[in-house]
Amino acid sequence: MTVLKTQNLTKIYGGKPAVDDVSLTIEKGDIYGLIGQNGAGKTTLMRMITSLAAPDNGSIQLFGESDPAKINAARRRMSATIESPAMYPGLTAAQNLEFYRKQRGIPDKAVVNNALEFVGLTDTGNKKFKNFSMGMKQRLGLALTTLSNPDFVILDEPINGLDPMGIVEIRKLIQTMSEKGITILLSSHILTELSLVATKYAFLHHGKLIKNLTHEQLQEECKRALSLVVNDAQKACVVLETTLGIHNYKQVNNNEIRLYEQFDKSEEISYQLIHGGVRLAAMQEVGDTLEDYYKNVIGGSYNV
Repeated sequence: MTVLKTQNLTKIYGGKPAVDDVSLTIEKGDIYGLIGQNGAGKTTLMRMITSLAAPDNGSIQLFGESDPAKINAARRRMSATIESPAMYPGLTAAQNLEFYRKQRGIPDKAVVNNALEFVGLTDTGNKKFKNFSMGMKQRLGLALTTLSNPDFVILDEPINGLDPMGIVEIRKLIQTMSEKGITILLSSHILTELSLVATKYAFLHHGKLIKNLTHEQLQEECKRALSLVVNDAQKACVVLETTLGIHNYKQVNNNEIRLYEQFDKSEEISYQLIHGGVRLAAMQEVGDTLEDYYKNVIGGSYNV
């Protein structure tokens, strides 16, 4: 089931596109990561999806609905925290959630305690929000998003400003939400952290969607390999399999093969290829770290 589909979505501020012709599809069960540097257009895209900003061009389909009247009703099945949790600084965690429970017309009073229990904030007592740590504030923001039992949750930079322990806590909560059947769209500029939780990725840069791939595809593209540049890849594959017993490889094109095993036998591989009538032009280890991959995709420096 398609939860969200955008087509050619565009938003212009001051004559410049903040989001430029973005089309993406999120399926039920996805943990969909928007990755991009600050100013890439992540928050603007989320604001349009949640109706906090109106698109200048393009369309949004939510739970199969695109008609303006019906899509507003469909938004009741979603919840979002954009930029930072909108809490009252002088209220406690329970008081903040109780306010939003009443505002949203949720009759079940138990949802407040359930949400606090889910994020581990039942013991905060009379402590006011203004005295919360950054990690506690982010967890209360997650509690707020789960208050109405949504099918789809949008989280804008949920790990921003957190220490390593806080990041781990938020990651576990996101994974638990997914296990409960909630589809999640979240943004970050830290690919290494998103890679631990997301199932799909969209890379935004200067408002444009420049890359879209699954977690498996990301891991494959970053996979370490021994690259062999030869004059005849098909002949080389025969030598690899029959003489060296190597089967974990990929033929990239007619002149390149990538091996994913026996890295420590480069001299033997070279000897057997040449002995088998294959000319070996180059042999080198390739593959990116996640940071390198991000830098190569956006064509600039990697900044966390």
